[in-house]
Amino acid sequence: QVQLVESGGGLVQPGGSLRLSCAFSGGTFSDYAMGWFREDPGKERKFVAVIAWSGGSTFYADSVKGRFTISRDNEKNTVYLQMNSLKPEDTAIYHCAASSGGGILARQYDIWGQGTQVTVSS
Repeated sequence: QVQLVESGGGLVQPGGSLRLSCAFSGGTFSDYAMGWFREDPGKERKFVAVIAWSGGSTFYADSVKGRFTISRDNEKNTVYLQMNSLKPEDTAIYHCAASSGGGILARQYDIWGQGTQVTVSS
């Protein structure tokens, strides 16, 4: 059974940086495109970034383009989200997710991690 476990969240000041990690287990990592979504309490999960199974293709939400970078290490079965120039509006629970086909919609993803809290505040 595939499992995803996120780590790396925390409290950071505006303008600061964080790197989130998502460890994949229980399957073949390179079979999946990997995405990051974020969730505000009581609201739908919003797409942040996606990376293809090979790592050769990425796509970002306009709100994070130029500030966030998604990457993956298929030998370590891990996907990362480097977040720079963080803003208070980036505060959310960040989830990684696995999809056989990729995409920007939450319903396109079959497997989800529990999430890690990111808080951007002075």
